[in-house]
Amino acid sequence: MEWYFYLALVGVGLVAGFVNAAAAGGSMLSLPFLIFLGLPANVANATNRIAILLQNIVGVNAFRQEKIFDIRKDYRLTIPAVVGAVIGAMWAVDIDARTLEKIIGFIMFFMLLVILFKPDAWLKKQAIRTRSAPSFWQYLIFFFIGLYGGFIQLGVGFFLLTGLVLGCGYDLVKANAIKLFVILGYTFFALAIFIYNDQVDWLSGLSLASGNMLGAWLGVKLTVKGGARFVRYVLIVVLVAISAKMLLSF
Repeated sequence: MEWYFYLALVGVGLVAGFVNAAAAGGSMLSLPFLIFLGLPANVANATNRIAILLQNIVGVNAFRQEKIFDIRKDYRLTIPAVVGAVIGAMWAVDIDARTLEKIIGFIMFFMLLVILFKPDAWLKKQAIRTRSAPSFWQYLIFFFIGLYGGFIQLGVGFFLLTGLVLGCGYDLVKANAIKLFVILGYTFFALAIFIYNDQVDWLSGLSLASGNMLGAWLGVKLTVKGGARFVRYVLIVVLVAISAKMLLSF
């Protein structure tokens, strides 16, 4: 690729990292752009994980510094997600990303309706409903979310936020912090599988990651400052854009 494409990757990564840290859906920008630059879908899917990994290291650390995230209490749901992600990544060696994008378009539209018509579930502080330890069903749900996330990263943040807010009772800011840690945990293993199968373009991935890391840091700062209401607005804007793009491309 020409040198200016790598600069473009940094710019796309900046936006994607911000969106991922403030809400979810950044891979809807970065993965299609990698494919647009000429990477095969399976290579683009694997390469995107480098940016996700480094971005979430920055994001989790930023949330920890803001005292939003506590690894001693908030790690549990990462375990089933890692198990699922290992299986999902093994399935993703020969991925058909185009078909999956269409399916995700419908799912994103459904999630947009949930956010629009159940605002209280997203905005109210719900820590009182949070269990000291996850239930069997929460572990099972996060196993399947991990399965999907290991298979293809597109949109997994929305599933995690839905599970953490509506299923576990976290407010959106806390949910964002745990979401980043869950994805960080399983991405280590998923990326290792993709590297083993020689499906990673390192130069493109590191270029994208440099933007993602800065975007994640900015996203955390604005999320903590703006609270759950800010994240909800970001979610709505991203979901409208993603749903329209995918559904209109049929």
